[in-house]
Amino acid sequence: MKFTKVTVAGAALACLLSSVAVPAFADTTDKKIALSNNYAGNSWRQAMLTSWETVAGQAATDGVVAAADAFTTAENQVTEQAAQIQNLILQGYDAIVINAASPEGLNGAVKEACDAGLVVVSFDGIVTEPCAWRIAVDFHQMGKIQVEYLAGRLPDGGNLLEIRGLAGVFVDDEISGGIHEGVAENAKFSIEGSVHGDWAQDVAQKAVAGILPSLSDIKGVVTQGGDGYGASQAFKAAGRDMPIIVMGNRHDELSWWKEQKDANGYETMSVSIAPGVSTLAFWVAQQILDGKDVPKDLTVPFLSISQDTLETSLETTQAGGVANVEYSQEEAQGVIAGAM
Repeated sequence: MKFTKVTVAGAALACLLSSVAVPAFADTTDKKIALSNNYAGNSWRQAMLTSWETVAGQAATDGVVAAADAFTTAENQVTEQAAQIQNLILQGYDAIVINAASPEGLNGAVKEACDAGLVVVSFDGIVTEPCAWRIAVDFHQMGKIQVEYLAGRLPDGGNLLEIRGLAGVFVDDEISGGIHEGVAENAKFSIEGSVHGDWAQDVAQKAVAGILPSLSDIKGVVTQGGDGYGASQAFKAAGRDMPIIVMGNRHDELSWWKEQKDANGYETMSVSIAPGVSTLAFWVAQQILDGKDVPKDLTVPFLSISQDTLETSLETTQAGGVANVEYSQEEAQGVIAGAM
């Protein structure tokens, strides 16, 4: 979207201001925003929390808001996160940014927050309560494009291994649904086996190692992020031919991919949501508190890495981290304006 700067002469501006009501926006310097996070057991969630601390923490230091505190539940349980949200209401927060354990299960607690006058912005794991705002990625499409990529690489099709995320979470269901739709549209492929890797390399490696003995020749591995490197190690340990493993933008995945590319020309792709989406959610909450009109649903693109962009992406990804994009207040305003 292009914006044109218009200069208005002083007399004309004075006339304009006298005839047009100018909306007054609230001051957010005394507003407190909390992050309610349901899970922190993998590198993506750790990067998400780090991005929040970096951007939202700096906004609090700069006095844009009074506080930007992050809270993570001990277990990925709806009841625990619901109780956490209720506590945040009692603690006097003005807005809650939430990565939810369930799209529907937290709606009661979210409604309580809205009824108490709080702004609720959900992201990644979104909620369906109408009073809340949602920042979503098309996770279904993120799953489907993996199969489409493999169809281009493997015209004869073949057996696939699916590594799912955290069971019972909206994101896991959506990505898996997209993968299965992609397979249905490409009949030469079949899903030979499916395991849950919890978006964590160690969990994924153990799960893949456990199922491999029961699987025939695997041509491709479709994933959800945080499990590609673990899968590669399981195949290596089992002495199996290395399939095309779709990666999830983690540093260890990208590093392994680069090593294999240099050694034998290994080709794949990588895709995930940027952990810095938490910073977009923070600024959206701040803008709503500031009186801005913000659509209830915002969509952000997922972050893809190709064979050609691997080296550049790896250079800018911190060891132990995830390829990332963080948002400034101005950039968040641009996302909002683009959705109006």
